Amino acid sequence: MRTLPQKTTLTLAGVRGAPAWRISFRAVTFAAVLAMALIVAPALARGAEGAEGKPAPQSVRVAAISFVPEKLDLAGNADRLERAFREAAAGGAKIAVAPEGVLEGYVVNEMLAGKIPVARMRDAAIPIDHHLIRRFQDLAKSLGLCLVFGFAERISADVFNTAVFIDDAGVIRGKYHKMQLAEGYHPDWWWNRLGVQSRAFDTPYGRCGILICNDRWNPALARIPALDGAQFLVIPSYGSKSEAQDAAVLARGRENGLPVVEANVGVSLIVSGGEIAALRREAVAVTFSEIVIPTAAVRDPAARDAEEQKFLEWRSGEMRRRFEAKVYPGLETLKPGAAAQAPAR
Repeated sequence: MRTLPQKTTLTLAGVRGAPAWRISFRAVTFAAVLAMALIVAPALARGAEGAEGKPAPQSVRVAAISFVPEKLDLAGNADRLERAFREAAAGGAKIAVAPEGVLEGYVVNEMLAGKIPVARMRDAAIPIDHHLIRRFQDLAKSLGLCLVFGFAERISADVFNTAVFIDDAGVIRGKYHKMQLAEGYHPDWWWNRLGVQSRAFDTPYGRCGILICNDRWNPALARIPALDGAQFLVIPSYGSKSEAQDAAVLARGRENGLPVVEANVGVSLIVSGGEIAALRREAVAVTFSEIVIPTAAVRDPAARDAEEQKFLEWRSGEMRRRFEAKVYPGLETLKPGAAAQAPAR
């Protein structure tokens, strides 16, 4: 116990030689400080916690990666992607996002145009346990960096446009299949299947939701993971570089009160606090910014499922309409016709 200074005397009733009314000023001051410390200490111990013991919003450094991948060059693209992730880690990023289809070079449009045979997708698509995916799991662990990137995923006889989230321990935390296609959809497209469900998932920095490219134009596809408790969104893209796409990404963030990291080939866009935190239009770049990830949201599975069902009902007719509105020379057995019409992505 700390000894009071000599001049600090406590004189109470019953103490010999001291008036019953006399208490020194220094004693009162010390006692007051001690009492205040006992009251304040628990609050200080909570550190970053906010009201009712909930963690406060956290600021996280992120990176959006852009480069133009070579068509069907998985090995070469993987090397370039690794270099970009290493640059992101060197710049202090904790989460790094790369474009859609970055491993195989996103070849769907070339197949639709007849420039690459559809059969080549069997060479381009890989399963989730492929050695290239394991390579990036090992890289994530060695760098202490969460990685997000797109690739063509083979599941049995089907291929999906997929994005995967690998955490900083090398663990796959979640993946997502693109749910809205600019080109429309045909049931025979084994090489370009539609996703059927969107779910947020836990990460070291809170729950994450994923959209892929054309998904960003549809508010429902951001709202579904938000209703599932997403605290931030990531969008691997390989499409429009217009100001309209910037506005769409910003709107998805504002509508749901969430930060967004979009990695588009030629456009890197990071949204935080309802504002654009970083925007860069370069084909080859690693763009950095801080995002503020909000506290955990209340999950509403019933509202999530209702929103998703509403979207799926709309999509059924919309994907057919988009397909029928276009002509694809690479798919003459399905849609014979004249000149190609490139889909707006």
